[in-house]
Amino acid sequence: MTTQHQPLVYGHATAHNCLAFADAATATAAAAEIRALVAAQTWGEARHVQMTHLSNPAGPEYHEPEDGYADDKPFDITTVGAVEDGTWPPMVTKRAFTVLPQDLQDRYGKRQVTVHDGDYLEIAVASEGELVAELRARGYEVTRDDALINLLDGVDLGSPAA
Repeated sequence: MTTQHQPLVYGHATAHNCLAFADAATATAAAAEIRALVAAQTWGEARHVQMTHLSNPAGPEYHEPEDGYADDKPFDITTVGAVEDGTWPPMVTKRAFTVLPQDLQDRYGKRQVTVHDGDYLEIAVASEGELVAELRARGYEVTRDDALINLLDGVDLGSPAA
């Protein structure tokens, strides 16, 4: 008999050219937060986007330049410092550390270290079939959604598709 686990979503994370895994419910909610921030038309709207799963890089604590970002000033997510620096949203490839069993992390993944963003788990795209089959055999519901994974990784935030 298999144990029930939280549903997982995974996909090809293009920024790292590897697979990334995330808790499906949290991933969907975080993606909605990203979409809401991307859709903000003014800094005032951006500052007031409610975030539960992510920090708001344009929120009230955001460091403003001397001229400030008035509430009515046009907002563009791609000009926010943390987005420009690549630190927001956090790397989606980090999530595998908390959602995949340790033995599968050890077997299929390789811990990669970045200077500014911490470690992430690199899982080769070629191992997809075997890893997904093993997760399903252990009772995981696993769904592939490349668009969701890449949105969570901050890919193309400024495009209309986001």
